[in-house]
Amino acid sequence: MLKLFQTGRGPVALVTAVCLALMPAAPLVAEPAQAAGSPGGPAGPPASLAPAQTRSAAAQPAESAAPAPGNKNAPAPSAASVDGGWPRAYETPSGGQILVYQPQVASWDAQKHLTAYAAVAYQAKGITKPTFGSLKLESDTAVSTEKRLVSVKQLLVTESNFPNMPKEQVREVVAEIVKTIPVEERVIALDRVLASLDKSQIIPKNVEGVKADPPPVFYSAKAAVLVNLDGEAIWSPIKDNDLKFAVNTNWDLFQHGPTQTLYLRNETAWLKAAKLEGPWTPAGKLPESFSKLPADDNWKDVKAALPGKSVAAKDVPTVFVSTKPAELILVKGGPIYSPVTGTKLVWVSNTESDVFRMGEKGTVYYLVSGRWFSAPDFEGSWTFATPNLPEDFQKISLEHPRSRVLASVPGTQQAAEAVLLAQVPQTARVNKKELKAPEVTYQGEPKFEPIDKTSVARAVNTDKDIIKVGDLYYMCFQGVWFMAKSPTGPWAVTGSVPGQIYEIPVSSPVNNVTYVTVEDDDDEWATFATAAAYTGVMIAWGCAVWGSGWYHPPYWGWGGGYPYYYPHYPSYGYGARYNPWTGAYGHSAVAYGPYGGAGVSARYNPRTGTYSRGAAAWGPYGARGAGQAYNPRTGTYGQTRQGSNVYGSWGSTSVQRGDQWAQTARVTNNRTGNTTRVTQGSGGGTAVSNRGSGGGGTVARTGSGDVYAGRDGNVYQKQDGGWQKYDGSGNWGSADRPEPKRDAGATAGTRDVSGTTTRDRAASPTTYGGGSTYDQLNRDSRARAEGQQRTRDYSSYQGGRSSGASYRGGGGMRGGGGRRR
Repeated sequence: MLKLFQTGRGPVALVTAVCLALMPAAPLVAEPAQAAGSPGGPAGPPASLAPAQTRSAAAQPAESAAPAPGNKNAPAPSAASVDGGWPRAYETPSGGQILVYQPQVASWDAQKHLTAYAAVAYQAKGITKPTFGSLKLESDTAVSTEKRLVSVKQLLVTESNFPNMPKEQVREVVAEIVKTIPVEERVIALDRVLASLDKSQIIPKNVEGVKADPPPVFYSAKAAVLVNLDGEAIWSPIKDNDLKFAVNTNWDLFQHGPTQTLYLRNETAWLKAAKLEGPWTPAGKLPESFSKLPADDNWKDVKAALPGKSVAAKDVPTVFVSTKPAELILVKGGPIYSPVTGTKLVWVSNTESDVFRMGEKGTVYYLVSGRWFSAPDFEGSWTFATPNLPEDFQKISLEHPRSRVLASVPGTQQAAEAVLLAQVPQTARVNKKELKAPEVTYQGEPKFEPIDKTSVARAVNTDKDIIKVGDLYYMCFQGVWFMAKSPTGPWAVTGSVPGQIYEIPVSSPVNNVTYVTVEDDDDEWATFATAAAYTGVMIAWGCAVWGSGWYHPPYWGWGGGYPYYYPHYPSYGYGARYNPWTGAYGHSAVAYGPYGGAGVSARYNPRTGTYSRGAAAWGPYGARGAGQAYNPRTGTYGQTRQGSNVYGSWGSTSVQRGDQWAQTARVTNNRTGNTTRVTQGSGGGTAVSNRGSGGGGTVARTGSGDVYAGRDGNVYQKQDGGWQKYDGSGNWGSADRPEPKRDAGATAGTRDVSGTTTRDRAASPTTYGGGSTYDQLNRDSRARAEGQQRTRDYSSYQGGRSSGASYRGGGGMRGGGGRRR
């Protein structure tokens, strides 16, 4: 198993420990709780916790994703929360009942170690009244950004308090809990954790050397396309044909030999020109050469567009051509300005690009690849603007249709979260004896060039990332390191990577390999970890940006009558934009090419002498991000709304993904059932049964309270805008003037079942009316509400009801400045 949970904080491995605070729901049927302030009085947890149904394979989450008021994009009430919902009820082996309220996250050190507090209700078999208590929990974590889940498989209960309960009985309660919770269900939604964190504690560590030179930016108020060429056009012959095609673009761009006429496919229509700069006009009848293209997949899309759709001259789009990665702002019919509520900004709502302006006549701000550029007007000239953004950008509401831009505004909570997610490692455990290295081919003899500021060199005439260190060779492929004594192999998985490799500067095209590290190594297995920078997401100016900003010309030449072409993925050239739900960058719309972006997978195989042409967009590794994406180093191509792990492309039992647990958790949490009860608002929720409210289950009203664990060890519930405190005798009283005291049930100075010493928090002084516990409870309450809203928003995105352009489900090219909750 992956060694992800070694903390050095005690005998963690001895305890599958009290994981109650972070488990998916067990099923209890619950009747509607009485509303706060109703004639019947405040809705507090009642005196009994009715017997629960044992959790079965068909168990349904306790908290459903109920739609937020006014949010048309919210999922239907039947949509399950990604982590199963809260609170969670279980039947213990002895027949008792446990109800776990959503934990309140206190810290998440380095995204590896979680500290949280949780309120629990325990009712022994035969007892009519539940007892409430609080636990402080710690655990090492594993994260699946793809599934937006955090795993806490091994927990330590470092503090516990059950008022008026003897400490020996507390130990028994803890032991009961340990026996009850399935390991695969020990998860909490990533968005609940993020909502609880103090973002001021997230300190971005900017990567030195990341550039922000403005790319060429074209602007058009009518239909237009942008043809990006990776340098001057490289024309490749086609066997038995007088057509040539441009290797170094993702567009279907041809040159007809006899006439030297250029032809460009724009979806199902064809354009022609005498030179790349144009003018481009309708192609009319195409040369017969097009019908003679080889009958293979290289030309499948081209032949499907023959003979081509007729297009009038007035309908021909403007064709912009650039020999270095460029960007395009395409506005349909001129800019439509929509006010951004609470600011002086206006949003250009009729473009796919992220464009704002300081008033309708002021400075234009354009966001691409995570970098802001500004200009007096749409025609430029453009300058880098991220460090100097007006404060109004921080005031853009989460409900705005393009609130995704907040992730690129320094100082916002969203930017801090994007930085945090970029630092979460993806891991895999690799069998060193079974995993086979990919085939490595060079164009001619292996050629290595020194890397500036280092003592190492990189291979330039192959599509693999190969580094020469002394007399040894190291290859990084799909997040795994291999080593060989010869540049041609044989290659074997290695768990030892020289430190010189990690000195490669960001100015090098192979800098990304410095973000693949060895976490553990033995004779048979090696564990590797990758940060988001390996896929292209880097930290700069306090934000997560796409690419290093450096442009590296391709390495190309001729061999066997065809050009060989080894490109490097660029930072610009396909409208890269951040998706807050995947933590990745995806490409923009079809104006950047029929295959979605800049670059092309067109390679000559010197070993076989054949040419393979598979046009596709540059993009993040492993098909991450919105729409289609292409990994130039692995050849992975696909389409997904959620993204995929770097290590998922191996598709082999020899590579065990570190987040594979998330798939099991998702299956467990999303099993179908007959549950009809849903959760509204920020409250503690209602525990439910897979039998449904009419299926014969009993009432568990305790689950309907908004209950919290205080940092002082006491248990509190929020009622009608105020706080009540549990007194240990089954009653709730005002928390306005508490009198902290040592309770017999506090495990002060004792050890819990894991052998960890615990102490009595309830004996600590507490202050209210602006004091520490009161303020913390209010913060925890707000965080719980926000976390629940965010899990709903993610469900909306996951279900296809949101484009990912907004944190609150907005997006698309709609007018208006967004909504407010």
